[in-house]
Amino acid sequence: MNFRIEFEQEEDGRWIAEISELPGVMAYGTTQGEAEAAVEALALRVIADRIETEKVGQKTISFATA
Repeated sequence: MNFRIEFEQEEDGRWIAEISELPGVMAYGTTQGEAEAAVEALALRVIADRIETEKVGQKTISFATA
């Protein structure tokens, strides 16, 4: 699985990172790096929950920044 992370900077300086392929997976950070780390952690939790619920195994998960 490959996911693309999209970034946007708010007017107040905070960064938003989002993975549009995973609805609701969005995180804020004071830096772009913090937002990236937070959204990757959230994505892994969502994927783990899906795997557990659906009993579907995944072999590879990777992230690419936009």
